[in-house]
Amino acid sequence: MLIPEHLQYTAQHEWVQFNGSVARIGITDYAQDALGDVVFVGVPTVGAVVSADQSFTEVESTKSVSDIYAPVAGTITAVNAQLSDQPELLNQDPYGAGWICEITVQGEPPRLLDAAAYSALLNG
Repeated sequence: MLIPEHLQYTAQHEWVQFNGSVARIGITDYAQDALGDVVFVGVPTVGAVVSADQSFTEVESTKSVSDIYAPVAGTITAVNAQLSDQPELLNQDPYGAGWICEITVQGEPPRLLDAAAYSALLNG
């Protein structure tokens, strides 16, 4: 299971990469593996305001439909439009081409897990 050291994580299996006040969001390798073949990604709306821990989109796979939760509060300022036509990018490259959106953070970001803490969470 790939868990990049430079990212931060949530207990709901989203990853976050901060670039100043902008947080790029995606789902982890663990999450994409648990989902199975992704067949649809609801690309969020640019300009939407989200609260931390709020469901802001969903991913549909051959196994189930899963909500994706905002790990930070803020405004969605960019989306990965490629996911509309290529939802399988979440399976193929969850930490790269499979990113979902970018959120400009409002307020103080919540505490997130580092790679070691996320790995510990997965290992029970």
